[in-house]
Amino acid sequence: MLFFILRRSGVMLLTALALTFIVFFMTNLTPNLEKLAKSEASVRMSDDQVASWLDSHGFTRPLLARYGEWLGVVPGWTHTDASGRVTGRCIAPDRTTEAAPARCGVLQGEWGQSTVFKRPVSEILARSLGHTGWLMLWVMLVMVPTALLIGVLSGMREGTTTDRVLSTFAIATTATPEYVSGVILIVLFGSATAGISPILAEWGWISGRTLFQGTATSAMDKITFWNFGLPVITIALYGIGYIARMTRASMTEVMTQQYIRTARLKGVSFGQIIVKHALRNALIAPFTVIMLQFPWLLNGVVIVETLFNYKGFGWTLVQAASNNDIQMLLACSVVAVLVVLVTQLISDIGYVFLNPRIRLS
Repeated sequence: MLFFILRRSGVMLLTALALTFIVFFMTNLTPNLEKLAKSEASVRMSDDQVASWLDSHGFTRPLLARYGEWLGVVPGWTHTDASGRVTGRCIAPDRTTEAAPARCGVLQGEWGQSTVFKRPVSEILARSLGHTGWLMLWVMLVMVPTALLIGVLSGMREGTTTDRVLSTFAIATTATPEYVSGVILIVLFGSATAGISPILAEWGWISGRTLFQGTATSAMDKITFWNFGLPVITIALYGIGYIARMTRASMTEVMTQQYIRTARLKGVSFGQIIVKHALRNALIAPFTVIMLQFPWLLNGVVIVETLFNYKGFGWTLVQAASNNDIQMLLACSVVAVLVVLVTQLISDIGYVFLNPRIRLS
């Protein structure tokens, strides 16, 4: 097991370097750098002024050298202007040239300055990840138990009316993207002029104008069921169908195995067969799918956080991409890559423990 983890960690490191280099290359294309120069200095800059600005800010250096500076394995660039003033990647306004470190990259915890938010990238990223972390936590708490329950019940009663109803619900939720289900939920439960909220308000069943809040902005200060329910349900609905369908398929296969038939012939009750024999083996495949939901959630929150104006990781990523915030885009890419690789490692390790055949081999 230790050798397996070390080998996978090495592969993860190489994968992370390759993916971050691709993102670094894409974000540092010449049109992006020219747009950055004009947004930071002046939109009326001439081509010569743009070239001079890029040179004074270290963007004309070779790509591999700049990537090494961003990682923190290569000393940061310095530039001396005509007046003799020295600027550089590691020379902050509150530092002197002598006090500045030689390297200041990701490995040293220096993520750069956001050109959109005008604050350190690490500060913005920590805040947005905190908000998204709460959203993902509640989504998983709602999505996973509901999906497993639907999948197990459907697999236990294959071909029955219960199976057909639950399978139809699972397919419908998976086939409906978040930007559609989110709008529908807002109209039904978060609108003061449509849906059920006006009816409930007229009957006096709710004190406000809407049952749920149509935005989740207030949830960044205090999470409640009424301001956080719609975004959680919107994301959870899409994943429930996928996990439920995988669980149903696995449960259906397990229920046809010989040891299940043997347990039935020995007079074991149906409930004990499900809990003691079928459920653990049926959860092997869904476990992998559940772990892979974490990187998928990072993509799902981009739509939902923008729709509900919830300033988490997805909202920050959209703002950075829309405004050509290169340092923020690079930081978001590192987080996305790490989430994907770590969840895949945990998924593989958990699969080994759940499946004795793989552990023994």
